[in-house]
Amino acid sequence: MSNKDDKKLLVKKVEELLKTSPVIGIVNMHALPTAQLQRMRAKLRGTVDLFLTKKRLIRFAIEKIKTEKKGIEELEQYLNGIPALLLSKDNPFKVFSILQKNKSKAAAKAGQIAPNDIKIPAGMTQFTPGPIISELGNFGLKTKVTDGKIEIIEDAIVVKTGEEISQEMVGLLAKMGIEPMEVGLDLVAVYENGQIFTKDVLAIDEEEYANNFTQAQSWAFNLAVEAGIMTVETTELMIQKASKEVKALALEANILTDETKDEILAKAEAQGQAVGKELNLPAKEAVKEPEEPKVEEKTETPKEEVKTEDKPAEVKEEPKKEEKKEEPVKEEDKKDSEPSTKPDVTDEKVAGMVGAWKEKDKPKQTAQDIIKDADKA
Repeated sequence: MSNKDDKKLLVKKVEELLKTSPVIGIVNMHALPTAQLQRMRAKLRGTVDLFLTKKRLIRFAIEKIKTEKKGIEELEQYLNGIPALLLSKDNPFKVFSILQKNKSKAAAKAGQIAPNDIKIPAGMTQFTPGPIISELGNFGLKTKVTDGKIEIIEDAIVVKTGEEISQEMVGLLAKMGIEPMEVGLDLVAVYENGQIFTKDVLAIDEEEYANNFTQAQSWAFNLAVEAGIMTVETTELMIQKASKEVKALALEANILTDETKDEILAKAEAQGQAVGKELNLPAKEAVKEPEEPKVEEKTETPKEEVKTEDKPAEVKEEPKKEEKKEEPVKEEDKKDSEPSTKPDVTDEKVAGMVGAWKEKDKPKQTAQDIIKDADKA
Protein backbone atom coordinates (compact mmCIF):
# COMPACT_ATOMS: atom_id res chain seq x y z
CA MET A 1 0.00 0.00 0.00
CA SER A 2 1.37 3.38 -1.05
CA ASN A 3 2.00 6.34 1.22
CA LYS A 4 -0.92 8.11 -0.42
CA ASP A 5 -3.28 5.29 0.46
CA ASP A 6 -2.04 5.35 4.05
CA LYS A 7 -2.89 9.03 4.31
CA LYS A 8 -6.37 8.40 2.90
CA LEU A 9 -6.98 5.67 5.48
CA LEU A 10 -5.69 7.95 8.24
CA VAL A 11 -7.99 10.77 7.13
CA LYS A 12 -10.88 8.31 7.02
CA LYS A 13 -10.12 7.23 10.57
CA VAL A 14 -10.02 10.84 11.77
CA GLU A 15 -13.39 11.47 10.07
CA GLU A 16 -14.95 8.54 11.93
CA LEU A 17 -13.57 9.78 15.26
CA LEU A 18 -14.94 13.29 14.67
CA LYS A 19 -18.36 11.92 13.68
CA THR A 20 -18.78 9.59 16.64
CA SER A 21 -17.43 11.85 19.40
CA PRO A 22 -19.89 14.39 20.88
CA VAL A 23 -17.05 16.41 22.45
CA ILE A 24 -14.01 17.25 20.31
CA GLY A 25 -11.08 19.23 21.66
CA ILE A 26 -7.77 20.55 20.37
CA VAL A 27 -4.79 19.97 22.66
CA ASN A 28 -1.43 21.74 22.27
CA MET A 29 1.31 19.28 23.21
CA HIS A 30 4.20 21.69 22.72
CA ALA A 31 7.08 21.14 25.19
CA LEU A 32 5.33 18.14 26.73
CA PRO A 33 7.88 15.41 27.51
CA THR A 34 7.10 11.95 26.16
CA ALA A 35 7.27 10.36 29.62
CA GLN A 36 4.78 12.90 30.94
CA LEU A 37 2.49 12.23 27.97
CA GLN A 38 2.47 8.50 28.65
CA ARG A 39 1.59 9.05 32.32
CA MET A 40 -1.22 11.43 31.35
CA ARG A 41 -2.69 8.91 28.90
CA ALA A 42 -2.68 6.22 31.57
CA LYS A 43 -4.47 8.48 34.07
CA LEU A 44 -7.07 9.68 31.57
CA ARG A 45 -7.85 6.33 29.98
CA GLY A 46 -11.61 5.80 29.95
CA THR A 47 -12.32 9.53 30.26
CA VAL A 48 -10.64 10.99 27.16
CA ASP A 49 -8.82 9.60 24.12
CA LEU A 50 -5.90 11.35 22.45
CA PHE A 51 -5.17 11.06 18.74
CA LEU A 52 -1.94 12.64 17.50
CA THR A 53 -1.46 13.31 13.78
CA LYS A 54 -0.43 16.06 11.38
CA LYS A 55 -2.28 19.38 11.20
CA ARG A 56 -2.96 18.98 7.48
CA LEU A 57 -4.71 15.62 7.92
CA ILE A 58 -6.88 17.02 10.75
CA ARG A 59 -7.92 19.92 8.48
CA PHE A 60 -8.87 17.50 5.66
CA ALA A 61 -11.03 15.47 8.04
CA ILE A 62 -12.74 18.58 9.41
CA GLU A 63 -13.51 19.87 5.89
CA LYS A 64 -15.16 16.59 4.95
CA ILE A 65 -17.55 16.46 7.94
CA LYS A 66 -18.36 20.15 8.33
CA THR A 67 -21.70 19.66 6.60
CA GLU A 68 -22.68 17.01 9.16
CA LYS A 69 -21.39 18.93 12.17
CA LYS A 70 -22.10 22.60 11.74
CA GLY A 71 -19.51 24.96 13.17
CA ILE A 72 -16.79 22.35 13.59
CA GLU A 73 -14.64 24.15 11.01
CA GLU A 74 -14.04 26.83 13.69
CA LEU A 75 -11.59 24.43 15.33
CA GLU A 76 -9.10 24.89 12.50
CA GLN A 77 -7.90 28.25 13.84
CA TYR A 78 -6.75 26.55 17.07
CA LEU A 79 -4.46 24.02 15.34
CA ASN A 80 -1.23 25.64 16.60
CA GLY A 81 2.00 24.27 18.03
CA ILE A 82 1.82 20.48 18.14
CA PRO A 83 -1.95 19.85 18.05
CA ALA A 84 -3.72 16.61 18.92
CA LEU A 85 -7.38 15.63 18.96
CA LEU A 86 -9.04 15.08 22.29
CA LEU A 87 -12.18 12.93 22.09
CA SER A 88 -14.61 12.45 24.98
CA LYS A 89 -18.25 11.95 25.93
CA ASP A 90 -18.04 14.02 29.13
CA ASN A 91 -18.99 17.65 29.67
CA PRO A 92 -16.33 20.05 28.24
CA PHE A 93 -15.97 21.84 31.58
CA LYS A 94 -15.45 18.55 33.39
CA VAL A 95 -12.83 17.49 30.81
CA PHE A 96 -10.96 20.78 31.21
CA SER A 97 -11.03 20.46 35.01
CA ILE A 98 -9.62 16.92 34.83
CA LEU A 99 -6.77 18.04 32.59
CA GLN A 100 -5.94 20.98 34.86
CA LYS A 101 -5.80 18.79 37.95
CA ASN A 102 -3.34 16.48 36.25
CA LYS A 103 -0.90 19.28 35.42
CA SER A 104 2.28 19.91 37.40
CA LYS A 105 4.38 23.06 37.91
CA ALA A 106 7.72 23.49 36.14
CA ALA A 107 10.44 26.12 35.87
CA ALA A 108 10.51 28.37 32.81
CA LYS A 109 13.01 27.99 29.98
CA ALA A 110 14.32 30.69 27.70
CA GLY A 111 12.25 31.01 24.55
CA GLN A 112 9.07 29.47 26.03
CA ILE A 113 5.74 31.24 25.62
CA ALA A 114 4.01 32.24 28.84
CA PRO A 115 0.73 30.31 29.12
CA ASN A 116 -0.59 32.89 31.60
CA ASP A 117 0.45 36.20 33.11
CA ILE A 118 3.58 35.67 35.22
CA LYS A 119 3.32 37.72 38.41
CA ILE A 120 5.82 38.42 41.17
CA PRO A 121 3.86 39.01 44.39
CA ALA A 122 4.59 41.64 47.01
CA GLY A 123 6.36 40.55 50.18
CA MET A 124 9.69 39.97 51.87
CA THR A 125 12.57 38.33 50.00
CA GLN A 126 15.77 36.67 51.21
CA PHE A 127 17.95 39.17 49.33
CA THR A 128 20.21 41.60 51.19
CA PRO A 129 20.71 45.14 49.83
CA GLY A 130 23.12 45.27 46.90
CA PRO A 131 23.15 45.09 43.09
CA ILE A 132 19.95 43.01 43.22
CA ILE A 133 17.99 46.22 43.95
CA SER A 134 18.81 47.72 40.55
CA GLU A 135 18.15 44.35 38.87
CA LEU A 136 14.68 44.18 40.36
CA GLY A 137 14.12 47.81 39.37
CA ASN A 138 14.90 46.97 35.72
CA PHE A 139 11.92 44.59 35.72
CA GLY A 140 9.63 47.29 37.11
CA LEU A 141 9.59 46.02 40.70
CA LYS A 142 9.22 48.57 43.51
CA THR A 143 11.33 47.68 46.53
CA LYS A 144 12.46 48.91 49.93
CA VAL A 145 14.79 47.67 52.65
CA THR A 146 13.11 46.30 55.78
CA ASP A 147 15.10 44.77 58.67
CA GLY A 148 18.13 44.27 56.46
CA LYS A 149 16.17 42.48 53.71
CA ILE A 150 14.69 43.63 50.40
CA GLU A 151 10.90 43.85 50.39
CA ILE A 152 8.78 44.05 47.22
CA ILE A 153 6.12 46.68 47.83
CA GLU A 154 3.57 45.91 45.07
CA ASP A 155 2.55 42.94 42.93
CA ALA A 156 3.94 43.18 39.42
CA ILE A 157 3.27 41.28 36.18
CA VAL A 158 6.65 40.70 34.56
CA VAL A 159 5.52 38.58 31.57
CA LYS A 160 2.10 38.73 29.94
CA THR A 161 0.22 35.82 28.41
CA GLY A 162 1.64 34.84 24.99
CA GLU A 163 4.94 36.69 25.44
CA GLU A 164 8.28 34.94 25.09
CA ILE A 165 10.26 34.40 28.29
CA SER A 166 13.80 35.87 28.06
CA GLN A 167 16.94 34.38 29.54
CA GLU A 168 17.19 37.26 32.06
CA MET A 169 13.60 36.65 33.17
CA VAL A 170 14.33 32.93 33.58
CA GLY A 171 17.16 33.87 35.97
CA LEU A 172 14.96 36.24 37.97
CA LEU A 173 12.13 33.72 38.28
CA ALA A 174 14.59 31.07 39.42
CA LYS A 175 15.93 33.43 42.13
CA MET A 176 12.38 34.19 43.29
CA GLY A 177 11.46 30.48 43.32
CA ILE A 178 8.61 30.97 40.85
CA GLU A 179 7.65 28.10 38.52
CA PRO A 180 5.27 29.65 35.98
CA MET A 181 5.05 26.79 33.53
CA GLU A 182 2.65 23.88 33.70
CA VAL A 183 3.49 20.47 32.37
CA GLY A 184 0.45 18.68 31.04
CA LEU A 185 -2.14 18.67 28.28
CA ASP A 186 -3.04 22.22 27.25
CA LEU A 187 -6.68 22.16 26.12
CA VAL A 188 -7.07 25.13 23.76
CA ALA A 189 -10.67 24.80 22.52
CA VAL A 190 -13.58 22.32 22.60
CA TYR A 191 -16.46 21.72 20.14
CA GLU A 192 -19.87 20.52 21.37
CA ASN A 193 -23.30 20.74 19.68
CA GLY A 194 -22.23 23.45 17.22
CA GLN A 195 -20.53 25.62 19.85
CA ILE A 196 -16.86 26.33 20.44
CA PHE A 197 -15.66 26.75 24.04
CA THR A 198 -12.25 28.37 24.32
CA LYS A 199 -9.74 27.98 27.11
CA ASP A 200 -10.69 31.19 28.90
CA VAL A 201 -14.35 30.12 28.99
CA LEU A 202 -13.56 26.62 30.25
CA ALA A 203 -11.16 27.87 32.95
CA ILE A 204 -13.71 28.15 35.77
CA ASP A 205 -12.69 28.35 39.41
CA GLU A 206 -14.96 25.70 40.93
CA GLU A 207 -14.65 27.12 44.43
CA GLU A 208 -15.51 30.63 43.25
CA TYR A 209 -18.41 29.24 41.20
CA ALA A 210 -19.81 27.44 44.28
CA ASN A 211 -19.37 30.59 46.38
CA ASN A 212 -21.31 32.59 43.78
CA PHE A 213 -24.23 30.18 44.08
CA THR A 214 -24.10 30.43 47.86
CA GLN A 215 -24.04 34.22 47.72
CA ALA A 216 -26.93 34.31 45.24
CA GLN A 217 -28.98 32.07 47.53
CA SER A 218 -28.21 34.37 50.47
CA TRP A 219 -29.27 37.45 48.49
CA ALA A 220 -32.50 35.77 47.41
CA PHE A 221 -33.25 34.76 51.00
CA ASN A 222 -32.66 38.27 52.34
CA LEU A 223 -34.79 39.78 49.58
CA ALA A 224 -37.67 37.40 50.36
CA VAL A 225 -37.50 38.26 54.08
CA GLU A 226 -37.43 42.01 53.44
CA ALA A 227 -40.27 41.76 50.90
CA GLY A 228 -42.39 39.64 53.25
CA ILE A 229 -42.49 36.63 50.93
CA MET A 230 -43.24 33.59 53.09
CA THR A 231 -41.60 30.35 52.04
CA VAL A 232 -40.47 27.21 53.83
CA GLU A 233 -37.07 28.83 54.38
CA THR A 234 -38.22 32.34 55.38
CA THR A 235 -41.37 31.78 57.48
CA GLU A 236 -39.64 31.01 60.77
CA LEU A 237 -37.24 33.95 60.48
CA MET A 238 -40.03 36.34 59.49
CA ILE A 239 -42.10 35.35 62.56
CA GLN A 240 -39.07 35.88 64.81
CA LYS A 241 -38.43 39.25 63.18
CA ALA A 242 -42.06 40.31 63.64
CA SER A 243 -41.97 39.25 67.29
CA LYS A 244 -38.85 41.35 67.93
CA GLU A 245 -40.36 44.38 66.19
CA VAL A 246 -43.60 44.11 68.20
CA LYS A 247 -41.65 43.84 71.46
CA ALA A 248 -39.50 46.84 70.51
CA LEU A 249 -42.66 48.85 69.76
CA ALA A 250 -44.22 47.85 73.08
CA LEU A 251 -41.07 48.88 74.95
CA GLU A 252 -41.00 52.23 73.17
CA ALA A 253 -44.68 52.85 73.99
CA ASN A 254 -44.28 51.54 77.59
CA ILE A 255 -46.94 48.88 77.12
CA LEU A 256 -46.70 46.43 80.00
CA THR A 257 -46.85 42.77 79.04
CA ASP A 258 -45.30 39.61 80.41
CA GLU A 259 -42.42 40.06 77.97
CA THR A 260 -41.84 43.80 78.51
CA LYS A 261 -42.62 44.51 82.18
CA ASP A 262 -39.13 43.73 83.50
CA GLU A 263 -37.40 45.91 80.93
CA ILE A 264 -39.88 48.78 81.30
CA LEU A 265 -39.55 48.77 85.10
CA ALA A 266 -35.77 48.62 84.81
CA LYS A 267 -35.85 51.55 82.37
CA ALA A 268 -38.11 53.54 84.71
CA GLU A 269 -35.80 52.85 87.65
CA ALA A 270 -32.77 53.94 85.64
CA GLN A 271 -34.54 57.13 84.58
CA GLY A 272 -35.51 57.82 88.18
CA GLN A 273 -31.95 57.37 89.36
CA ALA A 274 -30.74 59.68 86.60
CA VAL A 275 -33.23 62.36 87.68
CA GLY A 276 -32.15 61.89 91.29
CA LYS A 277 -28.54 62.48 90.36
CA GLU A 278 -29.47 65.63 88.46
CA LEU A 279 -31.40 66.97 91.48
CA ASN A 280 -28.73 65.79 93.97
CA LEU A 281 -31.29 63.75 95.88
CA PRO A 282 -29.97 61.37 98.57
CA ALA A 283 -29.86 57.80 97.53
CA LYS A 284 -32.81 55.79 98.75
CA GLU A 285 -31.86 53.19 101.29
CA ALA A 286 -33.06 49.71 100.73
CA VAL A 287 -36.18 49.05 102.83
CA LYS A 288 -35.98 45.82 104.78
CA GLU A 289 -39.17 43.90 105.05
CA PRO A 290 -40.29 43.36 108.71
CA GLU A 291 -39.74 39.89 109.97
CA GLU A 292 -42.87 38.00 110.93
CA PRO A 293 -43.13 37.44 114.74
CA LYS A 294 -42.53 33.91 115.82
CA VAL A 295 -45.67 32.45 117.43
CA GLU A 296 -45.08 29.83 120.06
CA GLU A 297 -47.47 26.97 119.85
CA LYS A 298 -49.38 26.47 123.11
CA THR A 299 -50.54 23.08 124.14
CA GLU A 300 -53.93 23.26 125.89
CA THR A 301 -54.63 20.77 128.68
CA PRO A 302 -57.89 18.99 128.22
CA LYS A 303 -60.54 20.23 130.64
CA GLU A 304 -62.83 17.86 132.53
CA GLU A 305 -66.35 17.84 131.32
CA VAL A 306 -68.99 18.42 133.97
CA LYS A 307 -71.60 15.73 133.84
CA THR A 308 -75.19 16.55 134.78
CA GLU A 309 -77.73 14.16 136.15
CA ASP A 310 -80.74 13.20 134.20
CA LYS A 311 -83.02 15.06 136.67
CA PRO A 312 -83.72 18.60 135.54
CA ALA A 313 -82.68 21.30 138.00
CA GLU A 314 -84.80 24.29 138.66
CA VAL A 315 -82.74 27.41 138.45
CA LYS A 316 -84.43 30.48 139.79
CA GLU A 317 -81.96 32.97 138.51
CA GLU A 318 -78.70 32.69 136.80
CA PRO A 319 -75.88 33.83 138.98
CA LYS A 320 -74.03 36.81 137.80
CA LYS A 321 -70.75 36.09 136.22
CA GLU A 322 -67.95 37.37 138.27
CA GLU A 323 -65.79 39.77 136.40
CA LYS A 324 -62.28 38.59 136.42
CA LYS A 325 -59.67 41.17 136.82
CA GLU A 326 -57.09 40.87 134.16
CA GLU A 327 -53.58 40.75 135.41
CA PRO A 328 -51.23 43.22 133.79
CA VAL A 329 -49.47 41.66 130.88
CA LYS A 330 -45.73 41.93 130.91
CA GLU A 331 -43.95 43.47 127.93
CA GLU A 332 -42.05 40.25 127.35
CA ASP A 333 -45.34 38.30 127.13
CA LYS A 334 -46.67 40.80 124.59
CA LYS A 335 -43.74 40.13 122.30
CA ASP A 336 -43.96 36.37 122.68
CA SER A 337 -47.69 35.97 122.04
CA GLU A 338 -50.43 37.82 120.24
CA PRO A 339 -53.38 39.13 122.37
CA SER A 340 -56.64 37.29 121.82
CA THR A 341 -59.63 39.56 121.23
CA LYS A 342 -62.28 36.86 121.04
CA PRO A 343 -63.95 35.65 124.35
CA ASP A 344 -63.50 32.00 125.26
CA VAL A 345 -67.04 30.69 124.66
CA THR A 346 -66.21 27.24 126.03
CA ASP A 347 -65.17 28.65 129.44
CA GLU A 348 -68.42 30.64 129.77
CA LYS A 349 -70.56 27.55 129.14
CA VAL A 350 -68.60 25.51 131.66
CA ALA A 351 -68.87 28.29 134.27
CA GLY A 352 -72.66 28.45 133.75
CA MET A 353 -73.04 24.72 134.22
CA VAL A 354 -70.98 24.77 137.43
CA GLY A 355 -73.08 27.61 138.84
CA ALA A 356 -76.28 25.75 138.07
CA TRP A 357 -74.95 22.69 139.92
CA LYS A 358 -74.14 24.73 143.03
CA GLU A 359 -77.64 26.23 143.14
CA LYS A 360 -79.09 22.77 142.97
CA ASP A 361 -77.17 21.56 146.05
CA LYS A 362 -78.27 24.55 148.22
CA PRO A 363 -81.16 23.78 150.67
CA LYS A 364 -84.42 25.29 149.65
CA GLN A 365 -85.59 28.33 151.69
CA THR A 366 -88.77 27.98 153.77
CA ALA A 367 -91.23 30.75 154.67
CA GLN A 368 -89.71 31.07 158.13
CA ASP A 369 -86.24 31.54 156.64
CA ILE A 370 -87.54 34.31 154.46
CA ILE A 371 -89.20 36.07 157.47
CA LYS A 372 -85.96 35.77 159.47
CA ASP A 373 -83.99 37.28 156.66
CA ALA A 374 -86.46 40.17 156.44
CA ASP A 375 -86.18 40.89 160.16
CA LYS A 376 -82.42 40.93 159.98
CA ALA A 377 -82.58 43.40 157.17
